[in-house]
Amino acid sequence: MNLLSIQQNMRTWLTRSVDYQESDAQKAPGYGVYLNNYRAQLVRCLETSYPMLDYWLGHDEFVQSAIQHINSHPPKAWTLDAYGADFKVTLQDRYPRSPDIQELAWIEWSLAESFVAPDAEVQSAGVLSELDVDTARLYLTPSLRQCDATTNAVDLWHAWLAGECLPEAEMLPVVGGMITWRKGVVCHLKQLDAVEHAALLLLHDDDRFVGLCAALVEHLGEEVGVQRTGEFLAGWLRAGVVHSVS
Repeated sequence: MNLLSIQQNMRTWLTRSVDYQESDAQKAPGYGVYLNNYRAQLVRCLETSYPMLDYWLGHDEFVQSAIQHINSHPPKAWTLDAYGADFKVTLQDRYPRSPDIQELAWIEWSLAESFVAPDAEVQSAGVLSELDVDTARLYLTPSLRQCDATTNAVDLWHAWLAGECLPEAEMLPVVGGMITWRKGVVCHLKQLDAVEHAALLLLHDDDRFVGLCAALVEHLGEEVGVQRTGEFLAGWLRAGVVHSVS
């Protein structure tokens, strides 16, 4: 057996599923050291990426979730920084009736993604005074991440971050959205109502100001639709969610 075969067999054994059949050599005591180190390192990766979820679930339960994930999702990227991107798949399988857990996991991973996303120079909201509504295009910051929100996960996150007593998990009366993004070196998390959530989703496919305005007018009526369009754009520019208009 050549070195490459030995290395491939070793990797297969380390990343084995729970029903993997060990060879006699792999049952030797020394092999367990490698397995323990491999799994411990991946558990630490998940603990680092999901500290709030670790707190919310309780450490013992979090570790059991991590072990389940490690058994079914070996690392695929060249860097361990990427490990945990699909942790939500394991959480959905383990806690199918707890959307708060999946949404908290989304928040933590998306904040991390927003932090390392490309920079974008943010224009001043004063640019709106020169806006040509017929031709203007709105450019979302590259760090923006967006997801449906069905629970009060955003409130849970902010309470945990502030060191406050966490409220009970609750379903929202109406499905909305949540976003993460970075302005400068600071990442932000915000909950959106259903209208703003839909408006931002529209910009991913159609960056025209006139398209956004038309959609809101159709949904809310002319007066309210035009008003909300202006309010949204001004707020997005101030926050850095939209980084420029041209």
